[in-house]
Amino acid sequence: MSDNKKLNEFTRYIKGRKCAVIGVGISNRPLITWLAGLGAKIVAFDKLGADDPVMSKTIADFKEAGVELEYSIGEGYLERLKTDLFDYVFKTPKMRFETEELVAAKDKGAVLTTEMELFMSLCPAKIFGITGSDGKTTTTTLVSEMLKKAGYKVWLGGNIGTPLLDQIANITPDDMVVLELSSFQLLGMRKSCDVAIVTNITPNHLDFHTDYQEYIDAKTNIFRYQGPTGRLVLNAGCDLTFDMRMISSGKVVMFTASDEAKTRDNVSYYDGYFVEDGKLISVIDGVKTEIMSADDIFIPGYHNVENYLAASAAVEGYVTKEDILAVAKEFPGVPHRIEFVREIDGVKWYNSSIDTSPNRAINTMKALAGRNMKGVLICGGADKKCIYDGLGDAILNVSDRILIYGTNAPFVKDILAKEACGRKYQLIEFEGDDKDVYEFPETRDNVVNTYKDMIAKARDLAKPGEIVIMSSIGTSYDHFRHFEHRGDMFRDLVNGL
Repeated sequence: MSDNKKLNEFTRYIKGRKCAVIGVGISNRPLITWLAGLGAKIVAFDKLGADDPVMSKTIADFKEAGVELEYSIGEGYLERLKTDLFDYVFKTPKMRFETEELVAAKDKGAVLTTEMELFMSLCPAKIFGITGSDGKTTTTTLVSEMLKKAGYKVWLGGNIGTPLLDQIANITPDDMVVLELSSFQLLGMRKSCDVAIVTNITPNHLDFHTDYQEYIDAKTNIFRYQGPTGRLVLNAGCDLTFDMRMISSGKVVMFTASDEAKTRDNVSYYDGYFVEDGKLISVIDGVKTEIMSADDIFIPGYHNVENYLAASAAVEGYVTKEDILAVAKEFPGVPHRIEFVREIDGVKWYNSSIDTSPNRAINTMKALAGRNMKGVLICGGADKKCIYDGLGDAILNVSDRILIYGTNAPFVKDILAKEACGRKYQLIEFEGDDKDVYEFPETRDNVVNTYKDMIAKARDLAKPGEIVIMSSIGTSYDHFRHFEHRGDMFRDLVNGL
């Protein structure tokens, strides 16, 4: 038996219980194997049918691993939730709780939850959780790296890292868990993190959420259930996150790199992490301490200074400023975030596939402009009903040669025309098949060929001393499985030149 009492209680309870797992994706496959190993009776649900190559391989993999389970897949795959009695239903993050079949299962007594919510309920270690519209991945990685530098064993999960629930028996109270959490994962969540960061809030994922307020409310679940020992790190430069201090039960700590935000009403009431004369500082109980110079941060951009402030505020009391400085000097950035790929004929190529919203892309453009890095932009993805204001100006400060491909192309073209203010630019649109990529196990040839054409054109247009940056400005779901898939393909194609 484990030393984890909550885990032991769950293990005793779940044996022989009937569990529905909806979505046989990356995070739920370890969940299925883990639950089956505890003796639960599993029914796996998925919209893909048995004749789909991905599903047929998944079924074969489970069979080869000796995992016994039933399947409800293909057309009408959720209907069984209306007829069978389940003890637990684990939904996929992008399935809404009010889905008819989920409501029916709950009405018959099923516990509706997610892999992440169960993990957080059973985890014996301190949990650091990071959410926000921008900066989540970098800030999450920084928190993890700082804690590692201080000597802790760190488990990284959520949107990045690996699923952690099947590792729960190996996690001890002395370890640290760091999670990147999306609004999908947080919607309906009834468990909060011990230390929570909200990096910022801007309109995002409005193609999923009923409205902007639901998106905001989902983000607050990362701290809503904290007690007085909880810690909440908020961006003082964002009105929406600043106002979240009013509903916090834990200790609130502010951060901002903005001089204006630092002096706004009530900020001085809280401990905080700020920038003063080019230095990152902390103000704790009125005592000011210099952490490091902003010039010590290896990765470029004002937004990355804010990411370091947020991460430093989260790990206060667990790491030294020397640990933070060491990470700042060494950390090269996360993959797909202004990631240097290679230099060809004096032109440097960068992959920023993680720019899944206009605001992320604006931050990328500002970071590049701040270092006078200019050249050719490859962009385009799927729209999330976001606001594009400011994007055209930000792009034209970096590039006057823009290659675009994706379902959000009309929005990008419109904002460029609106904000050009007389600046001249060349825009080349590439067209392709908009058929849903989910029907295919890998990237379709026409998508690959389109990117090959864009890369070849970018190579022709770029001059020595310039850059080529792929900043998508939208999600990858119009043509790819996820943004990593898109970024990996771009990197491979560039490395193949």
